[in-house]
Amino acid sequence: MSIGAFSLSLAVKDIEVSKKFYETLGFKSFAGVLDDSWIIMQNDDVTIGLFEGMFDKNMLTFNPGWNNKAENLESFKDIRVIQEELREKEIKFESMVEENTEGPGSFVIIDPDGNPILVDQHR
Repeated sequence: MSIGAFSLSLAVKDIEVSKKFYETLGFKSFAGVLDDSWIIMQNDDVTIGLFEGMFDKNMLTFNPGWNNKAENLESFKDIRVIQEELREKEIKFESMVEENTEGPGSFVIIDPDGNPILVDQHR
């Protein structure tokens, strides 16, 4: 089952300080709005998101419809289909995407160790 392009969403205390730190490690910004306290950065095939004040914890993030460069895929499994497949496997949800809708949506599940996993479809 493919649930989309992977990235790590980091809950940061100071977006400017964190951005500079990751730039020192070779990451480059390619999406986001620094003035809105979020930015997406990449280093080769590694993608991280820096989010100030948006999340309580770091979380694994998957984006259906995107490849690892945040480019649209021609075909992909809709988030509502993924959600239903996981429900059938008795995965418990922290939040769910509204059924009977189309386009963007997201859901959150929690792994056995308490780590949040965000599945976030942007289109």
